Amino acid sequence: MFLFSKKNKKSVDLSWLKTDMHSHLLPGIDDGSPNLQTSLKLVKGFAALGFKKIITTPHVLWEIYPNTTEIIKAKLEELQKAVAAEGLNIELHAAAEYFIDDHFNEQLKNKIPFLTISGNMVLVEFSMVSAPLDLQEVIFNLQMQDYQPVLAHPERYTYLSRKRDLLETLKNAGCLFQLNLLSLTGYYGEGVQELAEYLLKNDYYDLAGTDLHHERHLTMLQKLSSSPLYQQIENQKIFNNHLL
Repeated sequence: MFLFSKKNKKSVDLSWLKTDMHSHLLPGIDDGSPNLQTSLKLVKGFAALGFKKIITTPHVLWEIYPNTTEIIKAKLEELQKAVAAEGLNIELHAAAEYFIDDHFNEQLKNKIPFLTISGNMVLVEFSMVSAPLDLQEVIFNLQMQDYQPVLAHPERYTYLSRKRDLLETLKNAGCLFQLNLLSLTGYYGEGVQELAEYLLKNDYYDLAGTDLHHERHLTMLQKLSSSPLYQQIENQKIFNNHLL
């Protein structure tokens, strides 16, 4: 366990990550930013944290957020223009966070292209209550279409603490794992923090993201400096965000 004294507390500088690859900044299309003004505030917050590039990832959860590639690209262009008008020195792109549901499987079956984080990387999530019975099949089918599955915030599926063999199976199958940085602060609860620590110690993670939805998340990110594991991951540079 790593201990921190008061003198070690400092403002968080995430410039070493260079790129954030999981957030909800596009205005009015999911449970993230509700409008363009808020989106700009959040982008400014990213710049203040030291990020040079943002790949924002609105939800595609068909029954609630039926976002298409066209909707996402139009909102991205709107935000890019606003960011440029503000003179902000930060690169802005968009992909999506795809919920594995019937619509996702239909899109996969019909070979309709997914928005990718970088190259062939597709960010996916599933239920916080239970994993899909066909999860391994879905991952395999993504790979068969030359996509690289990236599992969003695996530590938040706390039921997987009792099914760590599934985590190992997914990792061995070539699925990349993405850490929510706020999971290290206890923001999502003690169980999530404990599973995040386990996954970090066992070298599961490949990427890190803020999963930022609102200004409260910007405030909470400052608490990373008091996380027992934060200094370790900052020093070791274990994530591949700089390659995105």
